Amino acid sequence: MENLHRQLRAWLRGFWPQPIVTSRRDRLAGSLGAAFGLIATAWVCHRALGEPNPWFIAPMGASAVLLFAVPASPLAQPWSLIGGNLCAALVGVSCARLIGDPVLAAGIAAAIAIALMFPLRCLHPPSGAVALTAVLGGPAVARLGYGFAWHPVLLNSLLLLAAALLFNRLAGRRYPHSQPAAPAPTPSERVGVSRADLHAALAERGEVVDISEDDLEDILQRAEERSHQRRFGALRCADFMVSEVLSVSAAASSDKALALLRDHRFDALPVTSSDGRLLGEISLRELLAAAGMHPAPLVGQLMDTCPHTSRPDDPIERLIHPFADRGVAHSMVVDGEGRLLGLVAQGDLIAALFREQLERPA
Repeated sequence: MENLHRQLRAWLRGFWPQPIVTSRRDRLAGSLGAAFGLIATAWVCHRALGEPNPWFIAPMGASAVLLFAVPASPLAQPWSLIGGNLCAALVGVSCARLIGDPVLAAGIAAAIAIALMFPLRCLHPPSGAVALTAVLGGPAVARLGYGFAWHPVLLNSLLLLAAALLFNRLAGRRYPHSQPAAPAPTPSERVGVSRADLHAALAERGEVVDISEDDLEDILQRAEERSHQRRFGALRCADFMVSEVLSVSAAASSDKALALLRDHRFDALPVTSSDGRLLGEISLRELLAAAGMHPAPLVGQLMDTCPHTSRPDDPIERLIHPFADRGVAHSMVVDGEGRLLGLVAQGDLIAALFREQLERPA
């Protein structure tokens, strides 16, 4: 009997979901965004269509949850919203016209809409409710016929999408989350989990996972960094940076910067202001391209204003992917006010990893 009770408790615990890991700021943004998007969409549609038409449909509330609360979800992307709702509306109207029993028509409409959304890559859960609304929406929806797909469904969807694009940008959130083209495996992927590995593992699961491969890869990389720090201790950029760094001012001539690089056999120089703030970096390639120009251009005219930077307390593992995968040769270490403190080069990272290997317990 005790064993049966344990099994029953374990089964009942399955009904209680795991907590959604998100910040208080994101929760507030999701709530306020949904209110903004739905009110703006309803207002515009009411002004455009007026009372005689069904100017707003309930499934938009469910769409708002996805677009504003979980904008990173593959089910919340623009094509999922537009394609899913439009497909479901057309299917729903067709089933309402061809099948006399509204209950049977509603079930078949939802089934066909879901089946079509998979190959069309526009799976959007609220679209199931759109299909039902097309069948069970009453005389006003029936009078519209296929016009229901264009207004209010398409109009509602486009306006809600415009609100989501605006609000998420103002809130500093990335939306939409586009699917990048499949690149060649990077060096770190060749020794770790690659995009192809993720794709194969997700396909092997055989069920929809509500996260993009791009975001999942980023989460795995961050988890690997944390695991590495937990097992082997924190190695910081400050522990390996070169603090005596030769720099040049933006007002210096390119000829002077080129001479410095050649004399010290560097391939790049940080560019700093008079108070030591990092302004950019100038590379040998840029200086060689400008060699021979008269008059010689200033460093500030040639420099890269967005060099790779790190903070002193950043774990050294943070540099593995930029160095191995993105071709970054060095990272400028700056303080909270942007003043240059030092530089970590690829060789410093190799030294850090070699030291870790020596110190790892047998």
